[in-house]
Amino acid sequence: MQFRTSKQIDVSRLKADLADSTVELLSAHCATDRVRLRYSVHDIAAYGERAVLKKAITYAQALHDFFSQVDHHIKLAEKTKR
Repeated sequence: MQFRTSKQIDVSRLKADLADSTVELLSAHCATDRVRLRYSVHDIAAYGERAVLKKAITYAQALHDFFSQVDHHIKLAEKTKR
C-alpha cells in the first residue's frame, strides 16, 4: 500500500535524512544509557535539574509519538501486502 501525498518528495533525500537521524538517535540512546547505567532513576529524579529533565521527557515523548505513527503505517502497509 502506498500512501500518497499532495507534494512530490525526493526519496533519495528522505533516505539520507533518515540515515542521518538514525545516527543521531543512536548517539542519544548511548548518552541516555550512560546516565541510566551510572545513576538510579530515583537519583535522577531527586537531583537532576527539573527543566533539563522536563525537556528530555518532552523530546522522548515526541520521538515515541512520531515513531509510533510510522510503525502504525508500516503495519498497515504490511497487512495490505498479505
